[in-house]
Amino acid sequence: MKKSCINKLEERSKLISTFLFLGILLLSFNNCFSQQTVGTPEQIKHFFRTKTYVVLENNPLLEYNGIIKETIKKHWDLSDYEFVTFGKNEFEKVRMDTSFSFIIFHKLYFNKDKTRAQYNFLSLELGGDYKFIKQMPDLCSVPVSYVDVEEDVYNYKMGLIIRFLQSHIKISREHPELNSSNIIKYYNKNTSNIHNKTLYVTKNDLAKEVNTLSKIKKYYPYKVKIATRDEIKQVIDNHDKDAVILHKVGPEHSKRKARCYNTILGANDAKLYYFSYHMISDKKPEGLLAKDFKKMAKAK
Repeated sequence: MKKSCINKLEERSKLISTFLFLGILLLSFNNCFSQQTVGTPEQIKHFFRTKTYVVLENNPLLEYNGIIKETIKKHWDLSDYEFVTFGKNEFEKVRMDTSFSFIIFHKLYFNKDKTRAQYNFLSLELGGDYKFIKQMPDLCSVPVSYVDVEEDVYNYKMGLIIRFLQSHIKISREHPELNSSNIIKYYNKNTSNIHNKTLYVTKNDLAKEVNTLSKIKKYYPYKVKIATRDEIKQVIDNHDKDAVILHKVGPEHSKRKARCYNTILGANDAKLYYFSYHMISDKKPEGLLAKDFKKMAKAK
């Protein structure tokens, strides 16, 4: 991705206190450009009149292009769509047209984050006569992973991420009073407990203190499935009403100083059921912790 995309949101502030967005980690930033995390009522109405271009990476060796094509075909139903490759020959020719919207993969970092961590975000944006990509109106941005982790860490969850993105747009249309200052309160207010659902996690997403079902039972007496990535992808593709999925955003057990974000979403409705984050340390390793299971067990 071009440097203009890599630095797209580096002007944004308030990283950690508002990282919640992905119905999941909704980002609520003050910024110098027209970027936002909740479209205005006029922008949301306009979006439904657009054709959506799904922007592919211009590196043919990346798995992302094939995964996003498959995912959009299975899970995208908000608008007509077409695929376009990033670069001057394709994307730059269409991005200034107001009759188009764009799903685009961004690499971002935040000035006030002392760790200087970079994240991959999937964003839905409106086209228009903007000199820079970072000026395009941002209707929704979903954190996918840290930069430089392997693609298979998040590829199997792309269907759920795309469905959340759509869910957020629908909520924005149904509740025109929502904006970047109150969207987090809305999501927090409308979370539900997961006691009647099966929680799907991978072993890699669990801290050592809770990396077996017997260990988890000490803190959380409800249904948990330690599954493979393929099994979780199948649950997402099947829209399983009785399942919730952990979406972890972390550095994948590297030794660098970083944060771990844990978000649990409904496999069918992409609804937010739980969110937490912590700074990774020896006492608080990457993944769901015992304290997370304790909190979920107490949820009403």
